[in-house]
Amino acid sequence: MAGKDTEVLPQPRSEQGQSRPRSAVVLGPVLAVEGGLCRAARAGWLAGVASGAGPGCDPGDRTGGSGSTRTAVLGQAAVLARHGYGALLVDSRGHGLSGGHAMDFGWWGGRDIAAAVSFLARPPGIHAGKIALLGESMGGEQALAAAGSDPRIRAVVAEGATGQQLADHGWLPYGIDGVLQRGMEWVQYTAAGLLSGASQPGSIRDGIRAAAPRPVVIIAGGAVADEPVAARWFQAASPATVQVWVVPHAGHTQGLATAPRAWEARVISFLNAAVRPSG
Repeated sequence: MAGKDTEVLPQPRSEQGQSRPRSAVVLGPVLAVEGGLCRAARAGWLAGVASGAGPGCDPGDRTGGSGSTRTAVLGQAAVLARHGYGALLVDSRGHGLSGGHAMDFGWWGGRDIAAAVSFLARPPGIHAGKIALLGESMGGEQALAAAGSDPRIRAVVAEGATGQQLADHGWLPYGIDGVLQRGMEWVQYTAAGLLSGASQPGSIRDGIRAAAPRPVVIIAGGAVADEPVAARWFQAASPATVQVWVVPHAGHTQGLATAPRAWEARVISFLNAAVRPSG
């Protein structure tokens, strides 16, 4: 993706006779659409973020964690494909095939996700209310924050999200260790903003509150001490709309690898209820 003043949409590849599916899921920022990943690729709007599209498909753009490209979430894309969803996969700016300057706290995420959603919504695009986000790590944090400011996003699945700015870290302990960590993070985030020119996004908890009553699932790795704590702190912003699933023994963003059947069942059930078209 391009520089800080530019919102760049994925560049479609055209093919006659292909129509867009009726629903989409943006996976951290990957947009997955009903109709299958391969079909989406052939239709000319599958662009890859942190992973690819699966066997026989040319992946497009999707977004994963800090430093990742679309190749990091091929497994998640394959799960979606098995259930009739396609995906718009987006390399974060400065990552993979996207240009511009990388910002590894993901502060350009809201702008870039909005551009991807706008691309899908173009006629003859995805029906209103049929777009969701699925994000891993930084992609999940971007998705949670973006949902609050974009009502076109119907639902969010975020895995491995612990925060992208100081306001997201209210779950840190309040002893001396927490005080020291907050101080170091203040210096880190302030310097990052000055050097990158990026403005800090809205907080994740504010995004969750603003997104309600639209549903959210936060997946946390049971083997990562901070993730369940952070997930439940985010959930407290809107307990009625946020589910938390802690995957036992899973590392960071390793829910699918650790418990593939359970991950598939939970995520697909959630997406079917949130964005699957009726009829």
